[in-house]
Amino acid sequence: MFVCLCVGVTSHVVNDVVAAGASTSKEIAEACGAGSECGRCRRTLRAIIEAHSVDACSAQHNGCPSRLGAN
Repeated sequence: MFVCLCVGVTSHVVNDVVAAGASTSKEIAEACGAGSECGRCRRTLRAIIEAHSVDACSAQHNGCPSRLGAN
């Protein structure tokens, strides 16, 4: 699926950039161009970043109980 139509960037590319360490829409724009033009895709970029954060947290902390208030 295309995330950024202005520069033709797909969700696959954005996922790869985030997996490589990008953690802001600005870092994604610098890496692949998504979000660097009109800005309509920035909300989607932030959602992809958040999804990666949740996935990484779940993998590292078995669901992140500390973030959920459980010990």
